Amino acid sequence: MATIRNLKIKTSTCKRIVKELHSYEKEVEREAAKTADMKEKGADPYDLKQQENVLAESRMMIPDCRKRLEASLADLKGTLAELDETNEKEGPEFEDARSTITEVEKLFQTTEA
Repeated sequence: MATIRNLKIKTSTCKRIVKELHSYEKEVEREAAKTADMKEKGADPYDLKQQENVLAESRMMIPDCRKRLEASLADLKGTLAELDETNEKEGPEFEDARSTITEVEKLFQTTEA
């Protein structure tokens, strides 16, 4: 049975994963710039290889994060729908959940386009 507490938890989970995704995207930008700078300066091949590995690991985290966000979004939508069926539709938790769903869906639309 879905409760308002569950709704708050699932909303917070979505928000946290969105923050995590943005953090990984920024990390990839930083690491890519660092790698390009190392190549430009003619860094030691071993150091360059290590930096490329760091960049690859950062890039691998983005699809994983997206997959978790999709699952979390589906979970949040399900909980919201379940609470809507019980005629509990009002309150700040519901507005927060709906705005989070909208925000995450926009995020997916901009990255797919």
